[in-house]
Formats: sequence, C-alpha cells, structure tokens
Amino acid sequence: MAESQALAGRRIVAKFGTKLLTGGGQRLSAEVMSDLVRQVATLVQSGVEVAIVTSGAVAAGHDRLGTHDGTSNIERRQVLAAIGQSHLVERYDTLLREHGLIAAQALLTRADLSDRAGYLNARNTLEGLLGAPQVVPVINENDVVADDELRGGAFGENDGLSALVANLIDADLLVLLSDVQGLYEVDPRIEPDATPIAEVADFEAALRSAGPPAADTGPGRRRGSGRGGMRAKVEAARLATSSGCVVVVAHGQEPDALLRIAAGEALGTRFPAAATKQESRKRWLLSGLEAAGAIVVDEGAVRALQDAGRSLLAAGIVGVTGEFERGDVVEVQGPGGTRIAVGISDYGSREIEAIRGQQSNRIAEILGYELGEEVIHRNNLVVL
Repeated sequence: MAESQALAGRRIVAKFGTKLLTGGGQRLSAEVMSDLVRQVATLVQSGVEVAIVTSGAVAAGHDRLGTHDGTSNIERRQVLAAIGQSHLVERYDTLLREHGLIAAQALLTRADLSDRAGYLNARNTLEGLLGAPQVVPVINENDVVADDELRGGAFGENDGLSALVANLIDADLLVLLSDVQGLYEVDPRIEPDATPIAEVADFEAALRSAGPPAADTGPGRRRGSGRGGMRAKVEAARLATSSGCVVVVAHGQEPDALLRIAAGEALGTRFPAAATKQESRKRWLLSGLEAAGAIVVDEGAVRALQDAGRSLLAAGIVGVTGEFERGDVVEVQGPGGTRIAVGISDYGSREIEAIRGQQSNRIAEILGYELGEEVIHRNNLVVL
C-alpha cells in the first residue's frame, strides 16, 4: 500500500464482532473472515504490528455441532464457546497461512489483567508474539472460566477486552469493527438520514447518545439490548483513549475499512487519544499507588536513568528495602535515600537481593531462571 512507509512500526488492535464475522447470520462467514484477514495481512506485510481481538466462538460452536437454536443459557453458551474456540482459531490460522502468516491464540480474562503478575505475563507474551516475524496474535476472552462476554458484561462482547489489550501492548490505534457505521446522535433506524458522528470529544455526551446500559434495556428498547452494543464500544473507547490510543468505530464490511482507517482516512466515528502514552503511564504510576518497597541504586544507575533514559539493570542496584513481588510498584532511590523514580518491578525483592550488583547475563545462573534482562524496564519507569 502507498502508505506502508508511514504505517511501518505502528501497532494496531483490530476487534472483530460476532455480527460482523457472521455477516449478520448464524454461521461464520468465510467471505467476511477472508476479507478481514486479507486486510490484516496487508498491514503486517507493510510493517504494522497487528493484534486481532475476536468474538465468534459461540457461532463457531454452533457450526461444529450443526445447531442454531439461538440459546441464551450461559452454561450452554460456555459449552458452545469451548467447542467453537479451536474451530475459530483454526479458521484464522488457515486464512493467515494463505498470506504466509501464523495465528497465535491467546485466551484472557479480566482477572488475568487485573493481577499485576498476570498483566506482566500477558504483556510479555503478546510483546513476544508481536515481535516474532509473521505471527499475528488472535485474542479472545476465555469463556470457559469467565462469562463476562457471554453475559454482555464487563468485556461487552470483547469491546472492553480490546481496550485492555490496547493498553497492555501500548497500541497506537484500536479499530472496533462491527455491523454499525459508528456512533449516531439519533437512532438511524428511526431517522434514516442520520449520519455517524465523525469525532467524539465529550464522552458523557457520547454515552447519552449510545443509550442506557445493556442491563437497563428490555425488549423493544432502541439501544443497548445486544451484547457489545454501542454503549460498550463508547466505554471501551474511553478506557483506550485514556491510555494514549486512538479509537475508531466503523462498519467492518465497508470496503477495506481496516486499511483505510489505518491509513488515516476519516471513516466511522473517531475517538482521539486523551493523553500521550507517556502521560498515561505517568498518571497511572503516580496516581497515589503506595510503593510496596524501594530499590536503592548507585550513582552510575542514577545517571543512566535520569540522563540516558535507560532501564534499571541489576548491576546498578546496591540494596532493597521492604518486601514486594514481581509486578508491584516500587520506588527507586539514589544514594542517601533520594527518591529518583517510581516503576513496576519485573522481579520480587528476594530475587533482586540475590542478583543486585550482577550483570544481566548472570541472572539465570543465579536464580535458575530469567524474567527479563531489566529489573524495571524503561517503559514502566517514571523518572521524577
């Protein structure tokens, strides 16, 4: 594509909803999925890192069993999702292989991302997958152990999950593709001439336009009654934009929708980033979280952190105070106890005590394992 040079190096999360993947029907649409994967492949081959967040496991389960009873029983839907998940990922893998790419399945729950150690593990795995040549992560909620998606709850048919993934991997752009053109001020089913809102600046107004929460809407109400309705998309956009990510909601069957949005074309409804990634991370780290402990470093490490913007390595650490685990927020103190930074530790206090002052290539030898070369990666460190 002509914009490939400009797009190279960008990171995009593309979320595909069930109604899009089925083309509005009961079964997964081979034509729709093939076209979506073609667009993903075009981006990847242009140097863009793309993670797919997909719905459709229940529909795939119906496909495998040959049943289409439209059941809403949660336990039944969990069974269908378990049956359909492998079929869904197999579809993606088959289609991606046609473009020389590989699908890598990742199943997540909100609990995985709420726990800091789980958050770090998920992030590290997805970072590794995105950095691997020709690999495309295909992410879904693990419906067997969590039913938020099936209930239309916290993840909102994976809308919320896609926002959390965008935050997790520091995505530049989150594209929510479904069967709607975007967010409208009035219901287009009532006002056929209604046009999507081009850009949203006020989330409270956007939520009013999206209608009441799904739990508050009954049969016949104009909005919110479906899983992953527009309100869930607006709430997901608010979460993602607060992390420094641009969000676009658009119709997935618009020709080359994903490619056009990635290239910067105005399509659907755009939610601009509310903060830069650095500002977002700084707000999170400095938002009053109580440090679990402190890592004391030497003058050389102070200069490396303050002047060169580097990660904190074990070699520059001279001491540890307090007890903390991997994933906890800790202070970094210079000689004399001066607070110079705050960050998320990739090692626990006992581990750091064992490796402090050592070169990174000795971590595995000392601990018997390695969780990374950095004790605190620069992406998770705010220098004060």
